[in-house]
Amino acid sequence: MYRFLLSRQWVILTLIALLLIPTMIRLGFWQMHRYEERTARNDLVAAALGAEPVPVERLTAPGKKITTDERYRTVTAKGRFDTDDEVVVRRRTNSDDAVGYHVLTPFVLDDGKVLLVNRGWIPADGPSQTEFPEIPAPPRGEITVTGRMMPDETTAASGIKNLEGLPDRQVMLINSEQEAARLGAQVLGGYVVLTAPEPANGSPELIGRPGDEDAALNFAYAIQWWLFSAAVPVGWWFLVRREVRDRAAAEDEDPRAAEAEPAAV
Repeated sequence: MYRFLLSRQWVILTLIALLLIPTMIRLGFWQMHRYEERTARNDLVAAALGAEPVPVERLTAPGKKITTDERYRTVTAKGRFDTDDEVVVRRRTNSDDAVGYHVLTPFVLDDGKVLLVNRGWIPADGPSQTEFPEIPAPPRGEITVTGRMMPDETTAASGIKNLEGLPDRQVMLINSEQEAARLGAQVLGGYVVLTAPEPANGSPELIGRPGDEDAALNFAYAIQWWLFSAAVPVGWWFLVRREVRDRAAAEDEDPRAAEAEPAAV
């Protein structure tokens, strides 16, 4: 009754099913691994954002790399903004996906070291984006700023490699080592995304808190792949039973049909 399973088309169908089952199981485990990674990152970000503010010098120093645990930590710093050496970071978007700039202003601490502060987003003045835009001035004199600690942006992490030939006072990445060379000063590693004080006129537009990664989607994908892997043998057996019924019905109508070509699947 089941000799048709040795036919070419059924052998191929069975081999495909046998390959699909472990592949789908493996994809399910991969999605579950992604779920665990994203959940861990979300927990890490939530813990960093919920931690008490600390002076920036406790987390960074000239040449220091910001660790994963230090990313998004709230820090404070006392000093003054240096708008003479201010630059803008090209091709940055706001919450509405409008393209513009991030405003990067050196913040000179009381001991003379420099902290890079991303004051927020401003729109581009025109389609060429070659002229230095009009930027609202920060508060004058000595103030205390609060912000989220961020690691240096690099070409390896961002994929941005074309850093030469840019318009005057424009950069592609926020990198403390590059800024230290440009400013000729001791620049603290990483940079700070400003959260306070808020600009009086709403510009630059402050950068919002990072959102959670959608870990639940990866969990759903994992369950989906595993259900698919379970459905493969069920589907294969359903096709086998249908083939048996079709052959039995054909044999009842014409006993010679059992010797005919195998029925199509």
